[in-house]
Amino acid sequence: MLRILDRAEEVLIAALIATATVLIFVSVTHRFTLGFVADGVGFFRSHGMAGAAATTKSVYMTLRGINLVWAQELCIILFVWMAKFGAAYGVRTGIHVGIDVLINRLAAPQRRFFILLGLGAGALFTGIIATLGANFVHHMYNASSTSPDLELPMWLVYLAIPMGSSLMCFRFLQVAYSFARTGELPHHDHGHVDGVDTEDEGIDAEGDVILHSPLTPRDLVEKPKDN
Repeated sequence: MLRILDRAEEVLIAALIATATVLIFVSVTHRFTLGFVADGVGFFRSHGMAGAAATTKSVYMTLRGINLVWAQELCIILFVWMAKFGAAYGVRTGIHVGIDVLINRLAAPQRRFFILLGLGAGALFTGIIATLGANFVHHMYNASSTSPDLELPMWLVYLAIPMGSSLMCFRFLQVAYSFARTGELPHHDHGHVDGVDTEDEGIDAEGDVILHSPLTPRDLVEKPKDN
């Protein structure tokens, strides 16, 4: 069940990013093409090329008839949804940036306590946001307000708040439960590129110091490497 949820989360985020990217590309291309064709009409007219000017004007009117005013609003909505579900994905995969210099210098029992405290605080906060967001969506549903361009029901737009925050709350609890059992936290190497493998032999002296530093994030079960 969790595997299906994980996969659905990834597919949703990828679909939102892809759709927003295509919409932005089409909208910007349409805008610049419209301006370029308009300049072409003026150029042909100024040089007495009536036939070319008429053809270019026909193209201009065709492009002008394509209404993409709604694209900007839809992209904003897509990015809001992507941000909410992307935040939950970040909790699951450990890609959120955190300041843990002091945490990593504590002994294992104290470090365990503060990590669980932080995860619990994250779950509490996102749970509160999800509850308040659900109440807000309920009021928006009764208000029957719509977005300016697409005329979408605003409760549907704001539904990202309770849904995304609920998923994020669940991810905090999931990570906390896993950490309490195994002592492991999800972590992501921001310098790693998929398909490119690196070995310790390729690390210079400065990188070796960082690698073996007590400030480098480690799970409780991970043993420091020997120098």
